[in-house]
Amino acid sequence: MSGNRRRFLQLAAGAGALGCWTTRQSSAAQPQVSMEALKNAAEAPVLKRELFGSPVVIDSIELLRRGRDYLVHVRSKDGAEGVSVTNSRDYLHPILQRLVIPYFHGKDARDLEEHLFQVYRYKDNYKLQGLALWCPVAWVEFALLDMLGRIAGKPLGELLGSMVRRQVPFYVASGRRDTTPQQEVEYLQGLIAETRAKAVKFRLGGRMSRNADAMPRRTETLIPLARKTLGDQMDIHGDANSSYDPPKAIEIGRMLEDIKAVYFEEPCPFDHLLDTKAVADALTISVAAGEQEFSEWRFRWTIHSRGVDIVQPDLQYYGGLIRSTRVARMAALAGMPTTVHISGGFGFVYMLHFASVTPDIGRYQEYKREIEKYRDWFTPPLQIANGALSVPAGPGVGIADLQGLLKDAKPVS
Repeated sequence: MSGNRRRFLQLAAGAGALGCWTTRQSSAAQPQVSMEALKNAAEAPVLKRELFGSPVVIDSIELLRRGRDYLVHVRSKDGAEGVSVTNSRDYLHPILQRLVIPYFHGKDARDLEEHLFQVYRYKDNYKLQGLALWCPVAWVEFALLDMLGRIAGKPLGELLGSMVRRQVPFYVASGRRDTTPQQEVEYLQGLIAETRAKAVKFRLGGRMSRNADAMPRRTETLIPLARKTLGDQMDIHGDANSSYDPPKAIEIGRMLEDIKAVYFEEPCPFDHLLDTKAVADALTISVAAGEQEFSEWRFRWTIHSRGVDIVQPDLQYYGGLIRSTRVARMAALAGMPTTVHISGGFGFVYMLHFASVTPDIGRYQEYKREIEKYRDWFTPPLQIANGALSVPAGPGVGIADLQGLLKDAKPVS
């Protein structure tokens, strides 16, 4: 491993990017964790089954549509209910309805962790490994956890561990590549004014583009312009979305180091694990990845090999809160934060619950503008203050009026 890797540490507490840039641990001083220890951490129980005395038998699971939202509604034989909100991948609904929902009928929801493995085996579902399988599984898991939380009278975080925070610092992300550098910075300024965020993220490169930029020299111009315009106290993240080979990624990473950015996300194609590790070894800026990952073993290898500095499972692509918590436990053994990726507008709510119970989430989580659509579903409504979002306080996912939400929802055939 390169001797210049990880020489700096960006401290998480309350200062801007430049003020937080101090010497890191050397790679030799970081925790060296065996594969067996990581395996044991991942296999330890997550769900607090002891909260539920009698079986919670699943009677029905139904896909519903309410306006532009798709909901998964679960009901137990005793009449308990729960709901989840899916992401926008409606083309996966046949997999949900034909290959995932049928497995869960009649099962005891208290055994959810075992069901996550058995549904993987059911009807050869493992052949669909990836978001095609794990998004539908996550939608069912979220709904079952919501139901269990309502039964126990506890928010999701308290089903999975001990809550460590009620406020979650966030960054705003533009998600665009169709802007010139100047337009992009102006757009980010608008997001900052709207939310009072203390951190931003913008996109680099061309997205899976073999080193091509979205427009000529957009990235090389944008990086220094963002720092100059947004100021030294604004924390900055860059996301390449698998744009580069290692030499080009290292070149762009050096530019992010020059502006003291927080992290460099997915510099190389997401499944090129050794290329990503080579970039992380060469840079001092933290390298983050994992959004597209679906394999616990590959996360284990990445954490053991220190192929990244920050792990980023997507709560839906990776199959839910329980599987993502297992990744976070492995990362914690290696002294690495878990900053989850968010897919879907409502996904930020599941992120808040994950962040409420995960000790090391890094410095910021992603903010979604869709919060304005959903914030009044909760009592009290979700709040933004001092660059942080409040965690829903109610039982389950925290939706206050479940029956009102379901009233206008129609079954999806």
